Amino acid sequence: MTGPNARSAWLGATLLVAATLVAYASVVGAGFVWDDDDYVTANAMLRSLDGLRRIWVEPGAVAQYYPFTFSTLWAEFHLWGLDPRGYHLTNVLLHAANAVLVYLILRRLAVPGALVGAALFALHPVHVESVAWITERKNVLSGACYLGALLAYLPRIDGDRAAWRYPAALALFVAALLAKTVTCTWPVVVILLAWWRRGRWPAAVVREMLPAIAVGAAAGSLTMWMESHHVGARGADWNLTPLERLLVAGRVPWFYLRMLALPAPLTFVYPRWHIDPAAAWQWGFPALTLAALGG
Repeated sequence: MTGPNARSAWLGATLLVAATLVAYASVVGAGFVWDDDDYVTANAMLRSLDGLRRIWVEPGAVAQYYPFTFSTLWAEFHLWGLDPRGYHLTNVLLHAANAVLVYLILRRLAVPGALVGAALFALHPVHVESVAWITERKNVLSGACYLGALLAYLPRIDGDRAAWRYPAALALFVAALLAKTVTCTWPVVVILLAWWRRGRWPAAVVREMLPAIAVGAAAGSLTMWMESHHVGARGADWNLTPLERLLVAGRVPWFYLRMLALPAPLTFVYPRWHIDPAAAWQWGFPALTLAALGG
């Protein structure tokens, strides 16, 4: 990218970084909260080189098996110990980088108002928890890898066959999984974007995404096992019937859309829904979700 396009991109990126730093300036002076003890202040694995080894090879050594995330915290512990300012600043800088990546991706996709879209991403209140909470390093770090993988692969959809793009994208995707496995959606997003860009089913892209789908499924399965057997996500609160799970799955997208449109109240934990398969009105949510997907 050269000439006016390059200058425009640089100006947009600079404005995004500046806006993000201004919006989150007060975060740097904040402290540790809630389960920052499991991740940083009381995490013995951050203290030694053997702890770093165990982070990678011993699932259960830390709260969740996100070794890339915990490795960054390990490195920072050896830079500034238990001074929260360094951890907070890293989160803010990662979020600023993510906003720039969103901007570049939207430009690549020729989406109108790319800078406005990226600014909305940078400044939307729903991101505050991910940026301002040290434990949520996993969100901003995995997001950077996820978006970086997408930016690396997108030109390939449009015919750029540079040899480095595919392995670079896969490597960044794996890094995203090692930061937080919710990023397992990446290959599906790539397939959908390719389908949209080409106007036909992208068989070649699907074949290239098969290894990523397999790795993502394996990582997701490990996380589910860890959440159930190590984190403690089991018992009466998690014993939902298949019908109840369907009702929850159908309702979730509309909850998130509502929070995007009206992000209040924002809190760590939201009240538990009363799920009742006998209540006819609750089936409206999965019906609307299926209709939206069909459309």
